[in-house]
Amino acid sequence: MPVNTYSAGMRARLAFGACLAIDFDTYLIDEVTEIGDERFRRKCALAFRERMRCSDIILVTHNTRTIRQYCERAAVLANGELRLYDDVASALDAYRRSVGVIE
Repeated sequence: MPVNTYSAGMRARLAFGACLAIDFDTYLIDEVTEIGDERFRRKCALAFRERMRCSDIILVTHNTRTIRQYCERAAVLANGELRLYDDVASALDAYRRSVGVIE
């Protein structure tokens, strides 16, 4: 079927599959791990783990569970300023403060 008949989720899955079909030094992933059913998310996790052995991944997401699952370092963009953190916990604390969520 023509791609323009696909749902947004199906288009994202197709783009993710096409992206992983090519070996890159660095992958830029924007919340694709949050789409699809549980089976697709497991496939994403497995594919990420495989790619992370030989490539870097820049992952953009608001999902703290995903950040903890895949990231060793993090950056927070707030008020037009990007701040880098060597540990994920500090970055998540900074992010929560920047959006006014204090736990």
